[in-house]
Amino acid sequence: MHIHAGCALLVAALGLASCAPSTPARFADTPPPAGVGFGDYGSYEAARVARERDLAGVPVAPFTPVPTVPPGAAPVIGADELARAGLPTAGASAFPAADPIQSAPLAPAVPAAPLAPAAPVVVDVNNPGISDENNFAAVSARETIESDAERIARNREAYQVIQPTALPTRDGPSGPNVVEFALNTSNAVGQRIYSRGGLNQKAKFDRNCAKYPSPDKAQQDFLSRGGPDRDRLGLDPDGDGFACYWDPAPFRAARN
Repeated sequence: MHIHAGCALLVAALGLASCAPSTPARFADTPPPAGVGFGDYGSYEAARVARERDLAGVPVAPFTPVPTVPPGAAPVIGADELARAGLPTAGASAFPAADPIQSAPLAPAVPAAPLAPAAPVVVDVNNPGISDENNFAAVSARETIESDAERIARNREAYQVIQPTALPTRDGPSGPNVVEFALNTSNAVGQRIYSRGGLNQKAKFDRNCAKYPSPDKAQQDFLSRGGPDRDRLGLDPDGDGFACYWDPAPFRAARN
Protein backbone atom coordinates (compact mmCIF):
# COMPACT_ATOMS: atom_id res chain seq x y z
CA MET A 1 0.00 0.00 0.00
CA HIS A 2 2.84 2.38 0.75
CA ILE A 3 4.48 1.47 -2.54
CA HIS A 4 1.33 2.35 -4.53
CA ALA A 5 1.03 5.72 -2.71
CA GLY A 6 4.64 6.60 -3.52
CA CYS A 7 4.10 5.75 -7.18
CA ALA A 8 1.05 7.96 -7.27
CA LEU A 9 2.98 10.89 -5.85
CA LEU A 10 5.78 10.39 -8.39
CA VAL A 11 3.33 10.32 -11.31
CA ALA A 12 1.66 13.51 -10.05
CA ALA A 13 4.99 15.33 -9.76
CA LEU A 14 6.01 14.30 -13.28
CA GLY A 15 2.67 15.55 -14.65
CA LEU A 16 3.04 18.91 -12.98
CA ALA A 17 6.57 19.25 -14.33
CA SER A 18 5.39 18.60 -17.88
CA CYS A 19 2.65 21.27 -17.57
CA ALA A 20 4.97 23.98 -16.17
CA PRO A 21 6.02 26.63 -18.78
CA SER A 22 9.52 26.29 -20.10
CA THR A 23 12.00 28.98 -18.99
CA PRO A 24 13.55 30.94 -21.87
CA ALA A 25 17.24 30.50 -22.48
CA ARG A 26 17.78 34.15 -21.51
CA PHE A 27 16.83 33.35 -17.91
CA ALA A 28 18.31 29.83 -17.77
CA ASP A 29 21.22 30.85 -15.61
CA THR A 30 19.70 34.08 -14.18
CA PRO A 31 17.68 33.99 -10.99
CA PRO A 32 14.27 35.62 -11.29
CA PRO A 33 14.13 39.22 -10.07
CA ALA A 34 12.77 39.88 -6.68
CA GLY A 35 10.35 42.55 -7.96
CA VAL A 36 9.90 46.26 -7.30
CA GLY A 37 10.01 47.08 -3.64
CA PHE A 38 11.70 43.80 -2.70
CA GLY A 39 15.07 44.06 -4.43
CA ASP A 40 17.31 46.11 -6.72
CA TYR A 41 15.27 48.25 -9.14
CA GLY A 42 18.08 48.30 -11.70
CA SER A 43 18.19 44.49 -11.95
CA TYR A 44 14.41 44.35 -12.22
CA GLU A 45 14.31 46.90 -15.06
CA ALA A 46 17.13 45.17 -16.96
CA ALA A 47 15.28 41.85 -16.77
CA ARG A 48 12.03 43.48 -17.91
CA VAL A 49 13.64 45.06 -20.97
CA ALA A 50 15.36 41.81 -21.92
CA ARG A 51 12.10 39.89 -21.58
CA GLU A 52 10.27 42.36 -23.89
CA ARG A 53 13.06 42.05 -26.43
CA ASP A 54 12.80 38.27 -26.46
CA LEU A 55 8.98 38.30 -26.69
CA ALA A 56 8.78 40.98 -29.42
CA GLY A 57 11.63 39.60 -31.48
CA VAL A 58 13.06 43.11 -32.12
CA PRO A 59 16.28 44.50 -30.76
CA VAL A 60 15.68 46.69 -27.76
CA ALA A 61 18.44 48.81 -26.27
CA PRO A 62 19.40 47.47 -22.87
CA PHE A 63 18.34 49.56 -19.94
CA THR A 64 21.09 51.62 -18.38
CA PRO A 65 20.33 52.56 -14.82
CA VAL A 66 20.58 56.29 -14.18
CA PRO A 67 22.89 56.94 -11.29
CA THR A 68 21.10 58.63 -8.50
CA VAL A 69 22.55 61.83 -7.11
CA PRO A 70 22.26 62.37 -3.40
CA PRO A 71 20.39 65.52 -2.42
CA GLY A 72 22.72 68.49 -2.36
CA ALA A 73 25.49 66.77 -4.41
CA ALA A 74 26.64 68.00 -7.84
CA PRO A 75 25.95 65.69 -10.83
CA VAL A 76 28.96 63.89 -12.31
CA ILE A 77 29.80 63.68 -16.05
CA GLY A 78 31.90 60.64 -17.00
CA ALA A 79 34.15 59.93 -20.01
CA ASP A 80 31.51 57.77 -21.69
CA GLU A 81 28.99 60.59 -21.64
CA LEU A 82 31.60 62.92 -23.15
CA ALA A 83 32.18 60.40 -25.96
CA ARG A 84 28.44 60.16 -26.75
CA ALA A 85 28.29 63.95 -26.90
CA GLY A 86 31.20 64.05 -29.39
CA LEU A 87 33.65 65.67 -26.97
CA PRO A 88 37.30 64.58 -26.53
CA THR A 89 37.80 62.14 -23.69
CA ALA A 90 41.61 61.92 -23.63
CA GLY A 91 42.79 62.60 -20.13
CA ALA A 92 39.25 63.34 -19.01
CA SER A 93 38.07 62.30 -15.64
CA ALA A 94 34.76 62.52 -13.91
CA PHE A 95 34.05 66.07 -12.82
CA PRO A 96 31.01 67.74 -11.34
CA ALA A 97 28.76 69.56 -13.84
CA ALA A 98 28.46 73.25 -13.23
CA ASP A 99 25.06 74.49 -12.20
CA PRO A 100 24.53 77.96 -13.67
CA ILE A 101 22.06 78.83 -10.97
CA GLN A 102 24.06 77.58 -8.01
CA SER A 103 27.48 78.63 -9.37
CA ALA A 104 26.52 82.26 -10.19
CA PRO A 105 27.68 84.56 -7.40
CA LEU A 106 24.94 86.40 -5.66
CA ALA A 107 25.11 90.17 -5.64
CA PRO A 108 25.49 91.60 -2.17
CA ALA A 109 22.30 93.04 -0.82
CA VAL A 110 22.26 96.83 -0.85
CA PRO A 111 20.56 98.26 2.20
CA ALA A 112 17.74 100.63 1.37
CA ALA A 113 18.30 104.27 2.15
CA PRO A 114 16.25 105.46 5.08
CA LEU A 115 13.32 107.64 4.14
CA ALA A 116 13.53 111.24 5.19
CA PRO A 117 10.78 112.20 7.59
CA ALA A 118 8.06 114.24 5.96
CA ALA A 119 7.99 117.89 6.94
CA PRO A 120 4.90 118.79 8.92
CA VAL A 121 2.39 121.02 7.14
CA VAL A 122 1.96 124.29 8.94
CA VAL A 123 -1.33 126.10 8.36
CA ASP A 124 -1.31 129.79 9.18
CA VAL A 125 -4.84 130.69 10.17
CA ASN A 126 -3.91 134.19 11.38
CA ASN A 127 -2.54 135.51 8.09
CA PRO A 128 -4.05 138.99 7.54
CA GLY A 129 -3.68 138.58 3.77
CA ILE A 130 -6.20 135.73 3.70
CA SER A 131 -9.84 136.79 3.54
CA ASP A 132 -12.27 135.31 6.04
CA GLU A 133 -15.42 136.64 4.40
CA ASN A 134 -16.68 133.05 3.98
CA ASN A 135 -16.35 132.43 7.72
CA PHE A 136 -19.74 133.34 9.16
CA ALA A 137 -18.52 133.26 12.74
CA ALA A 138 -15.59 135.58 12.03
CA VAL A 139 -17.70 138.07 10.06
CA SER A 140 -20.57 138.13 12.52
CA ALA A 141 -18.12 138.77 15.36
CA ARG A 142 -16.90 142.06 13.88
CA GLU A 143 -19.74 143.23 11.60
CA THR A 144 -23.24 144.39 12.41
CA ILE A 145 -26.18 145.74 10.43
CA GLU A 146 -25.14 149.28 11.35
CA SER A 147 -21.55 148.76 10.19
CA ASP A 148 -22.76 147.32 6.89
CA ALA A 149 -24.95 150.41 6.34
CA GLU A 150 -22.02 152.74 7.05
CA ARG A 151 -19.76 150.87 4.60
CA ILE A 152 -22.37 151.04 1.86
CA ALA A 153 -22.73 154.80 2.42
CA ARG A 154 -18.97 155.31 2.16
CA ASN A 155 -18.85 153.36 -1.11
CA ARG A 156 -21.64 155.49 -2.58
CA GLU A 157 -19.81 158.70 -1.68
CA ALA A 158 -16.61 157.43 -3.31
CA TYR A 159 -18.44 156.45 -6.54
CA GLN A 160 -17.62 158.70 -9.48
CA VAL A 161 -19.09 158.91 -12.97
CA ILE A 162 -16.48 159.79 -15.63
CA GLN A 163 -17.92 161.56 -18.65
CA PRO A 164 -16.53 160.71 -22.11
CA THR A 165 -14.18 163.24 -23.70
CA ALA A 166 -12.97 163.94 -27.20
CA LEU A 167 -10.36 161.65 -28.71
CA PRO A 168 -6.83 163.00 -28.72
CA THR A 169 -5.40 164.21 -32.01
CA ARG A 170 -2.46 162.42 -33.59
CA ASP A 171 0.86 164.17 -33.84
CA GLY A 172 2.60 164.53 -37.23
CA PRO A 173 1.23 164.21 -40.74
CA SER A 174 -1.95 162.20 -40.87
CA GLY A 175 -2.01 161.24 -44.57
CA PRO A 176 -4.93 159.78 -46.47
CA ASN A 177 -7.63 157.95 -44.52
CA VAL A 178 -8.25 154.53 -46.08
CA VAL A 179 -11.42 154.03 -44.01
CA GLU A 180 -12.93 157.25 -45.33
CA PHE A 181 -11.93 156.29 -48.87
CA ALA A 182 -13.58 152.86 -48.51
CA LEU A 183 -16.83 154.38 -47.26
CA ASN A 184 -16.91 156.89 -50.13
CA THR A 185 -16.66 154.17 -52.81
CA SER A 186 -19.24 151.69 -54.01
CA ASN A 187 -17.61 149.76 -56.88
CA ALA A 188 -16.56 146.10 -56.46
CA VAL A 189 -13.02 144.83 -56.40
CA GLY A 190 -11.78 144.36 -60.00
CA GLN A 191 -14.37 146.69 -61.53
CA ARG A 192 -12.46 149.10 -63.79
CA ILE A 193 -13.12 152.80 -63.21
CA TYR A 194 -9.77 154.44 -63.92
CA SER A 195 -7.69 154.06 -67.08
CA ARG A 196 -4.39 152.24 -66.78
CA GLY A 197 -1.63 151.56 -69.30
CA GLY A 198 2.01 150.55 -69.60
CA LEU A 199 4.25 147.57 -70.20
CA ASN A 200 5.02 144.70 -67.83
CA GLN A 201 2.22 145.69 -65.49
CA LYS A 202 2.17 142.30 -63.69
CA ALA A 203 5.91 142.29 -62.98
CA LYS A 204 5.78 145.92 -61.81
CA PHE A 205 2.77 145.14 -59.59
CA ASP A 206 4.43 142.15 -57.89
CA ARG A 207 7.74 143.97 -57.38
CA ASN A 208 6.32 147.16 -55.84
CA CYS A 209 3.56 145.53 -53.74
CA ALA A 210 6.15 143.30 -52.05
CA LYS A 211 7.68 146.42 -50.46
CA TYR A 212 4.65 147.11 -48.21
CA PRO A 213 4.03 145.26 -44.89
CA SER A 214 0.23 145.18 -45.43
CA PRO A 215 -2.42 146.05 -48.05
CA ASP A 216 -3.61 148.95 -45.86
CA LYS A 217 -0.14 150.53 -46.00
CA ALA A 218 -0.04 150.03 -49.77
CA GLN A 219 -3.47 151.64 -50.21
CA GLN A 220 -2.51 154.60 -48.02
CA ASP A 221 0.70 155.20 -49.99
CA PHE A 222 -1.21 154.73 -53.27
CA LEU A 223 -3.63 157.51 -52.29
CA SER A 224 -0.79 159.78 -51.10
CA ARG A 225 0.90 159.51 -54.54
CA GLY A 226 -2.15 160.74 -56.47
CA GLY A 227 -4.32 157.63 -56.53
CA PRO A 228 -6.72 156.47 -57.58
CA ASP A 229 -6.50 158.77 -60.61
CA ARG A 230 -2.76 158.28 -61.08
CA ASP A 231 -0.75 155.11 -60.51
CA ARG A 232 2.92 155.67 -61.32
CA LEU A 233 4.08 152.60 -59.31
CA GLY A 234 1.63 150.21 -60.94
CA LEU A 235 -0.11 149.28 -57.67
CA ASP A 236 -3.58 149.26 -59.29
CA PRO A 237 -3.22 147.65 -62.74
CA ASP A 238 -6.94 146.76 -63.11
CA GLY A 239 -8.07 150.37 -62.41
CA ASP A 240 -10.59 149.65 -59.64
CA GLY A 241 -8.92 152.18 -57.30
CA PHE A 242 -7.69 149.53 -54.84
CA ALA A 243 -3.94 148.85 -54.56
CA CYS A 244 -2.17 145.56 -53.81
CA TYR A 245 -5.17 143.33 -53.01
CA TRP A 246 -6.67 145.93 -50.66
CA ASP A 247 -10.41 145.29 -50.10
CA PRO A 248 -12.86 147.95 -48.82
CA ALA A 249 -15.55 145.36 -47.95
CA PRO A 250 -14.69 145.01 -44.20
CA PHE A 251 -14.99 148.78 -43.66
CA ARG A 252 -18.26 148.95 -45.56
CA ALA A 253 -19.66 146.06 -43.50
CA ALA A 254 -18.64 147.77 -40.26
CA ARG A 255 -20.60 150.91 -41.23
CA ASN A 256 -23.72 148.91 -42.05
